[in-house]
Amino acid sequence: MLVVPLSSLSITPAEFRAKALHWAACFQYCAYYEPNDLPYPQGAFSRLLGVRATAAPAPATLNELRAWLDQSTNAPRCGILSYELKNQIECLNSHHFDSLSFPDLHFFEPESWLIWHSDSVEIHGLGGIFDEILAISVPAPAAASVPQMRARMPRGSYLAAVAAIQEDILNGEVYELNLCQEFYAEHVDIEPVSTFLQLNSASPTPFAGFYKWQDQYLLCASPERFLRQQHDVLLSQPIKGTIRRGLTAEEDEELRQQLRQNEKEQAENLMIVDLVRNDLARVAVTGSVQVPELFGLYSFRHVWQMISTVQARRRPECDLVDTLRATFPMGSMTGAPKIRAMQFIEQYEHSRRGLYSGSLGVIWPSGDFDFNVVIRSLQFNAATGYLSFQVGSAITYDSIPELEYEECLLKAKAMLEVLGAEVV
Repeated sequence: MLVVPLSSLSITPAEFRAKALHWAACFQYCAYYEPNDLPYPQGAFSRLLGVRATAAPAPATLNELRAWLDQSTNAPRCGILSYELKNQIECLNSHHFDSLSFPDLHFFEPESWLIWHSDSVEIHGLGGIFDEILAISVPAPAAASVPQMRARMPRGSYLAAVAAIQEDILNGEVYELNLCQEFYAEHVDIEPVSTFLQLNSASPTPFAGFYKWQDQYLLCASPERFLRQQHDVLLSQPIKGTIRRGLTAEEDEELRQQLRQNEKEQAENLMIVDLVRNDLARVAVTGSVQVPELFGLYSFRHVWQMISTVQARRRPECDLVDTLRATFPMGSMTGAPKIRAMQFIEQYEHSRRGLYSGSLGVIWPSGDFDFNVVIRSLQFNAATGYLSFQVGSAITYDSIPELEYEECLLKAKAMLEVLGAEVV
C-alpha cells in the first residue's frame, strides 16, 4: 500500500481524481464512488475507486453471492444490483424491452483500488499505479451532443397510466405506486468518463458513482441511500417528496416551506417509511427499528428533497443476502404494498428498468456495506450506442397527472443539460 498526501500532489485533488477515473475506465471492470464532500445525515459514500483487468468467477445469483462473500479478502467488493433482481426474490417477471442487458447482479474484487481520506489517498495493488495515473492525459472537456432523447412512453400514455393507477388505488389494489418512464437515444457516441464528470459537476450528490461492466456503463448522480450496515446497525434513507429550487433566496425558502407543509408529499413519504420499517423488521432485533428523522428537508443543486431515516439492529444470524431478500428493491422506487406495486409496474411501464431503481454499492472486508439507489443516472452501451435514462414519481390518489409528468422532467433536468438534449 502507498499513502500519498494530497498536499504533495502537483495537481489539484479534483484533477487527480479525474486522471484516476480515466485510468480506471481502461479496465474491463471499474467502480467509483463519489460523495462530493457533501454534508448528509449519517454521512455519504466513502470515496473509492476499484478496477479489475480480467474476468474472474463472480456471483450471478443471491445464493452465489453468499458463497462468494464467505471467501476472505482484504479488498472491498464492488458491485451492482439490477431492479430485475426482484425476480430472484419474489415470484415476479420482466417481459419488457431491454436494450442494456445488465446482469441481475454483478460484483468483482478489485485487483487495485484507491481509498481517499480527508488529506491523503491510499493506493493498493501492484507498484507503479500512482505514476500510471499521473501519466494519463485527460481530454479537454467537450459537451456531449445528443440532440434528442425519445420517450419510450409518450406523454399521453403516461397521463393515461397515472389515471389508471389512481383507479387501482381507489379499488384498494395499492396505496402508492412509483411510475417510471424511459428516455433514450440510439447510435450515439459519448465519452463515458467525461460525461460522468460533467454530470457530477452539474448535479453533485452524496451517492454518485461510475460503474463499467465490459462495454456497458452506469453514470450515476444519486442523492439517495438505499441501505448501509455499520457493525450491526442497518440504515435506510428513503426519499419521497420533491420540489424545485428557487431562483432567489426568498423564492427558495418559500418553495422549501411549500414542500414542508405539503400533506400529499408527507403522506407519500410516510407510506414508504412504514414499508421500510416493515422490511427491516424481517431481519432486525425485535424492538430495534427506529425512525431518527422523519420528513427531513435537504437541498441539492436543482431540487429540495424530503428524506427520512430508518434504522435497526440486524439479528446476528442474518447476513447481507438475508437483508437484501428482506429489503430489495427499495420501497421508494416501488410503492406500497411492494409486491402488488411491482406487478403493476410491469403492467404500466414500457421498458425494463435495468440498473435504474437498482443499486450501486460496496462491501467492505469487515462485512459492512453501503448501497445507493440508482436514480438521476445514465445507462450507456458503448458497443451499440444505446443511451438511456429513466425518471419517475410516486402516484397517489391525490396526484395531478400533469404535475407528476412535470416532476419527471424536473428530475431529468441535469441529465438533459449535460447531454445538450431535448425530449421528443
